Amino acid sequence: MEPDAVVPPAALPTPTPEPDVEARLALAEHLLACDEPRLCAQHVVAWLTRERPSDVAACLARDSGTERWVCLAARNLSEAQRDALAFQPGETSHPLAETLTQGAPRFFAAPCAPLPAVGCIAVPLGRPGAPAAGLLLLSADDPTLTPDAAWVSAHVGPRLAAMLPTEGREVAGGELLRRIIDTVADPVLLTDLEGRPHIANTRAEVLLVAGPDASEGRRRATALNRRVFSSALASFASGETSTVRRREVPLVDPVEGIDLLFEVVSTPVLEPDGRESLVSVLRNVTDLGRATQALGESYRRLRDTEREARSERHRLDRVLDSVPDPLILSDPAGGMVMMNGPAEKLFATHPDSGEAALRRLRSNNASFSSFLANLLGAEGRPRWRGQLGLVDPATGATLPMEAVASKVLGDSGELTGIVTLFHDRSEALEKARLLERVKEGSVHLEARVQAATAELAEQNEMLRRQAIQVEQASAAKSQFLANMSHEFRTPLNAILGYTNMLLQGVSGELNPAQKRNLTRIDSNGRHLLEVINEILDITRIEAGRMPLNLSDFGIPELLQEVMAEMDPIIARSKLTVSAHLGPRVPAVYSDRQKVKQIVLNLLSNALKFTHEGSVQVQAEYVAATSTLTISVTDTGIGIDPANQEKIFEDFQQVDSSPTRAYGGTGLGLSICRRLAAMLGGRVTLQSTQGEGSTFTLHFPRRARRA
Repeated sequence: MEPDAVVPPAALPTPTPEPDVEARLALAEHLLACDEPRLCAQHVVAWLTRERPSDVAACLARDSGTERWVCLAARNLSEAQRDALAFQPGETSHPLAETLTQGAPRFFAAPCAPLPAVGCIAVPLGRPGAPAAGLLLLSADDPTLTPDAAWVSAHVGPRLAAMLPTEGREVAGGELLRRIIDTVADPVLLTDLEGRPHIANTRAEVLLVAGPDASEGRRRATALNRRVFSSALASFASGETSTVRRREVPLVDPVEGIDLLFEVVSTPVLEPDGRESLVSVLRNVTDLGRATQALGESYRRLRDTEREARSERHRLDRVLDSVPDPLILSDPAGGMVMMNGPAEKLFATHPDSGEAALRRLRSNNASFSSFLANLLGAEGRPRWRGQLGLVDPATGATLPMEAVASKVLGDSGELTGIVTLFHDRSEALEKARLLERVKEGSVHLEARVQAATAELAEQNEMLRRQAIQVEQASAAKSQFLANMSHEFRTPLNAILGYTNMLLQGVSGELNPAQKRNLTRIDSNGRHLLEVINEILDITRIEAGRMPLNLSDFGIPELLQEVMAEMDPIIARSKLTVSAHLGPRVPAVYSDRQKVKQIVLNLLSNALKFTHEGSVQVQAEYVAATSTLTISVTDTGIGIDPANQEKIFEDFQQVDSSPTRAYGGTGLGLSICRRLAAMLGGRVTLQSTQGEGSTFTLHFPRRARRA
């Protein structure tokens, strides 16, 4: 490194600006009060760059321990740049060493200057006529020395020179300090705020440093410890410098591989160059932590035990109070220790007890003491039962009591207490008296029961004979109806046949009067045939001779047939009759004829009892229950709720009087319900009188034979 120009002291221009006296006095005061050379150098560097903080400045001094010139303080220089300024005095080729030899300020032009990328002036510091003890570097664009730099060289230089030789002693003192902290049993470190160690004693190096020949496990353990330690120190980055902080951190013993717990006590400090560092002492509190944990666990168990004991006592109190009978716990001497509420009423004294109540209480206690004396005097008997005559202290009523006392023995068989349970025998005695009276009455009752049993047997025999007679009469009735219906149908079919032939003009044309009369004969004959058919159907159903003819058929075709057969009646009415089929109505497996008969009957009734309005037939399929419904809804006369069950009975109509407005046998709905039951279904009714009715046939999609 060669200087661009060397300016001897005589050649330097003399500064003319007026000096800042106050600032110089302030710096002088700082230097007089300071005994530490690094801190003094730091003040000088900061003072010289106070007006231009971007300037570069450095102060170098000789280390008496190594004889090497090193940087004591600097402004706007990195650690690497500071280290680059160091040199040995014998390096004659070094420009700074040459400056010391000449003893005069020198200017170095960029880029060959000692400072990076800027020109600088090197000013020796020391007493006049003596070798320089320090060196001041200031960034500069020309050889002109500023007034402040000249003043520092002339007046502050001797002060710094007087202090700088002590630097060697500080190095020696550092070695002594190192040996001292190595004797400390706890790990001690000086680190930056990020946890990087500057100084560490032997104990700390064992935890945080692994040599090149260390095992893989030890290197990993120390690396983990450094990360944990650095994380623990991270909280100091924004803290106050005067704060001492404590924190527990878990580390790993690199030698043994066991977990350790350390308490880290860290104190922030300022180094001479102004950098903030941390002094940390680590104390092994593993055993203390374990003892604290064990103590906490013992304390927790103690609290749990106390809580369980209180809970057990509360539970025992609740158990005692829940017992409805008086219960007393006594000590081995017979003294009362604990009692429940019912026992307190008999044996405990109350402040508001009168003289009479107190006498009764004393009497009860005396009876109880005598009872316990019998138990305590009976050797080898753990339990004693006896009768006591107590008195209710409040009312004076006699209370016959049964007492059962049991001994409570300890682990060694010694008596620890006595538990006595009382039971009021008043109810039992009253029941015994009632039982005697019941026994007396049972003798008389047994005689009456025997007489009534004989009479009942006689009546049962009479009812059995009457039931046989009724069955025989019902069978005879059914046979009679079947025979008579058959006898009626034979000539009736002939009458209807010939009448139909005459109406069709087989024997010649008929005049209006003849046709009207024959029409009446045909209408009444068909009505009579319907009556006979209904009687035959009900008779066959009752006799169980109506079989099921199951087959697959479609509902749409069935409804078409029903509407076609009822078309003559529909044509004579003034009603709007319609049939509707719900979506996705499937084919069914059932008795087609019986389903058709039910629908025909329901539709016929709707046409009969509806004078105006409409009649609607609706078929739906309920997939959830696999059930089909065929409903017939009319706007007819309706049925009041009181008669809605009656019309499903045999030979029953809403109006059964001889002068009723509507004809019929009253068998149609009864037959419909019975036929629906044979199919596994039912017929339901919803009706409002005066508004209309809805009869609905519900039957399964697939019928089963009974």
